Formats: sequence, structure tokens, C-alpha cells
Amino acid sequence: MKYSNIFDSHAHYDDKSFDEDREQLLVELPNLGVSRVLNCGADLASSCKAAALAKKYPYFYAAAGIHPEEAHDLPADWEEQLKALLAQPKMVAVGEIGLDYHFEENPPHEVQRDVFEKQILLANEMNLPIIVHDRDAHGDTMELLKKHRPRGVVHCFSGSVEMAKEVLRLGMYIGLGGAVTFKNARVPVEVAKMVPADRLLLETDCPYMAPVPFRGKRNDSSLIAYTAERIAEIREEDTQELIFKAHRNACRLFLGSEEAE
Repeated sequence: MKYSNIFDSHAHYDDKSFDEDREQLLVELPNLGVSRVLNCGADLASSCKAAALAKKYPYFYAAAGIHPEEAHDLPADWEEQLKALLAQPKMVAVGEIGLDYHFEENPPHEVQRDVFEKQILLANEMNLPIIVHDRDAHGDTMELLKKHRPRGVVHCFSGSVEMAKEVLRLGMYIGLGGAVTFKNARVPVEVAKMVPADRLLLETDCPYMAPVPFRGKRNDSSLIAYTAERIAEIREEDTQELIFKAHRNACRLFLGSEEAE
């Protein structure tokens, strides 16, 4: 199973699970068909690490943002710090940002909404796309997206087909990863089937969400091949052609070009 032009549109290689072999893995990924990776921050510290990875590896890009689980105890000047980070070379998006109402211990909903909205406004000001995390917060997420109409992607999409249609009507993209390969993946399969070819992004969310047959193990960008094969099967398309299309989509959204090497 050898494919080329894989663009992993959502990764977290700054995660500690890569500490022992990060260098070895990231040097090897281009030999496994991975042409580009977008590494996403979750707070100011990880966003700095994402910027450093983008500086070190030619095929890496970075996003900076405050994840909803980190939307508490922020420094008073967090917006200024984030804006400075986003001005660095190879910073192509504001993310990972959004809402997560799944765990009770997460920051209060109103705090999450405030931080999310401020980051959407910053993205619009800087003409950058956003990378949206939405977990059990579909209504509030869509309310803010409709209010401010940013460019971007709803990553690891977990909403309904109807919500996907709303996202698409806003001109945004849908990011799909390993969940579409899971045994009981009904809604992700329905979404994978209906997303227009020019609005689909492929992602890992590594080290999380590894596709079958690696579910529960550490994920990495090379395993997008398994996700792409499953989506291609659902859509009755050629896998490599699907990967090419997703690559073009990610380049268009994040890099302002539809280049496909």
C-alpha cells in the first residue's frame, strides 16, 4: 500500500508520545508518501512547538490556537501572544479552536464561547482560516460560525449530515480521520459519502484516532492511507485520486494554492 501526496491536515507531533522517536519518524514520513503536515497547537506552549517543527521540517506547516479544554487561566495578554505567534513564518491557520462540552471538568461553556469567538475574530482580522474542534457542542459551534463566517475546516467531523450541509453552505471544509474506519461508524460514513470532492480534507489528529487496524495505538501521518482507502471505498473512487483531491483542497485552504506535486 504505497500512495503519494498525502497532506495530513491535522496533527500534534509536539505531543509527548513522540518524544522518544520524533526525529526518526519525521525524517521518514516523506519516504512513506507524506508530502505535507499541518501541526496544530492547543495552547500557547504547544503552538510555539508547532512553529518550531514547521521551521525545522520543510514539509511542515503550523497552526496556533487555544483549544477549548485549555480556555481557562489564560494570561491577560493571551490574544497579543497568539497574534504574535500567528505572524511567524509558515503559520497558516488559527487552531485548534472551538467548543468541547463533553467533560464536566472542561472550562465553563461561556468561557469556551468567549475564547472561541475572540479567536474567530482574530482569524478574520488576519485573513487566516480556522481549524474547529466541536465535541457535543454542535448548536453553539454553528451559531458562532454563522455569525462570523470564517474560512476554515471543522476537523474530525462528528456532526450529522444536516450539520455537514450547514458547514458546507458556509463555504467551509470537512475534515475526516480514523473514525470513519471504526466498526460502528454510521454517521461518519454517511458524511464521507456526501461531502463534495472539493471540500474534503484528510487528517490523523495523531497521536490520537488511529484507523483500523491500528485503533488504540499511536497514530501517525502514514496511516492516513487506511482512512483514505475506506473513504474511497465508501465513495466508490480511486484511493490515490482521493488523496490527490484532498491534497489540493488543503493547499487551497491553508496555502492559497491548488498545487499538487
